[in-house]
Amino acid sequence: MVLPVIHVETLDQALSNVAIAKNAGCNGVFLINHFIRWPELLPIARGVVAEFPGWWIGVNCLGLEPEAVVSQIDSNISGIWADNAGIDENSRSQPAAEKFLQARQARNWNGVYLGGVAFKYQREVTELEQAARVAARYLDVVTTSGLGTGQAASREKIAAMKRGLGDAPLAIASGITPENVSDYLDLANCFLVATGISRSFTELDPERVKALLDAVKR
Repeated sequence: MVLPVIHVETLDQALSNVAIAKNAGCNGVFLINHFIRWPELLPIARGVVAEFPGWWIGVNCLGLEPEAVVSQIDSNISGIWADNAGIDENSRSQPAAEKFLQARQARNWNGVYLGGVAFKYQREVTELEQAARVAARYLDVVTTSGLGTGQAASREKIAAMKRGLGDAPLAIASGITPENVSDYLDLANCFLVATGISRSFTELDPERVKALLDAVKR
């Protein structure tokens, strides 16, 4: 899956960027609230879902724990992405992950949870394979990144996490471009992309989006 990440400012701005992604043939989008508060993001997400019914729309509510996001979103939100899934590869118990599972069950939410593991700006993880193996028991899609926004993850890191995951899916959420996506196609199942296909922090570049989809299809 290719899921452009839209840094939301307004409903009109979100809709125009979602249209770019859909017209290019992307599988869906993630909406994220860098410039607004999460209570402002969710009504905009409802507006996007209403305009694009049946299409895959996910949210990353910065400032809200994943289990709290489940209680706030509409049932037709397709996915939740959290930068930190709270996985501790050195512990027998995973209380943060269990909280999400309990919240999901209580709400009967059937969407897809993409949880950050060894993710940018979070705790450093040295045992990547073990972290991925543990995370696969709790997350629908283990999601990782490079060291920072727009920075590509090393192939060695992605390969180590894939070994831990086996057949379970892996997503990459930083540094993917039309020029380098082929380096990861044998290891990753999903790409969350912003910087590599944008002309500014809040606006997708239609030509770059299409170039990424073309590279994946090839």
